[in-house]
Amino acid sequence: MATVIADVAEELREVARSSNDALGYFAAMYARVTSTIATSIAQGRFEDGERMERFASTFAGYYTRCLESSDRPRCWQASFDAAGRDDLLIIQHLLIGVNAHVNHDLPQATVDVALASGGDLLSVKGDFDVINDLLSAMTTDMLRDLDRVSRWANEAGAVGGGRLFNFSLEAARDQAWGAAHRLFALDPAARAREVTELDRLVSVLAYLVTEPSLPAKLLVRLARRFEERDPRTVAAALLGDRASEADRG
Repeated sequence: MATVIADVAEELREVARSSNDALGYFAAMYARVTSTIATSIAQGRFEDGERMERFASTFAGYYTRCLESSDRPRCWQASFDAAGRDDLLIIQHLLIGVNAHVNHDLPQATVDVALASGGDLLSVKGDFDVINDLLSAMTTDMLRDLDRVSRWANEAGAVGGGRLFNFSLEAARDQAWGAAHRLFALDPAARAREVTELDRLVSVLAYLVTEPSLPAKLLVRLARRFEERDPRTVAAALLGDRASEADRG
């Protein structure tokens, strides 16, 4: 039990630790989420651990396939294209990944699991909610560790940055569930067309994350001055890997 998702978590940790650019940031964050899921399954904390592993591994597969192939959805390609940009905040890189994975991948994974199980969409609603709750729960730990490499993070959290990030995830979750409903009701050909349109819309959101309006862009430029520039140090912090700090010290 939980072997597949545990292997995925280890794969993501390796991606995070070996990346020489911001591609490792979302991988690090997601490694922590998948590791938490694997541990919870192994401890029997879910009503149906086998079903949860199937859901989590199906969901993760949409991301890992993008790591293995250059034939990616546009919304994910936006994340890969931005990975080398040094002008973006760490949180912007994370949000591009969250945007693609939740808004684009999660609806499809939800439909995949519902169809494979022979049930209706509501049969996987509990698993859908658990995945999203775990993503939200990681925010507090992530912001705390992010402060080690982004000195404005705790200040942002103190004035509601953490709540804003969670609100964004909640809004994305609602949109993802609505998209899953639309996809589930369609035949395969129509579903493929809807996925193409979904990719286009999510790509627009990625652009808005990376190219904010002028006032926000100036704040981003200022905040970036207080962030760690070494991608591997950032990824280690997002992984919660405190050993790397000891090595540096």
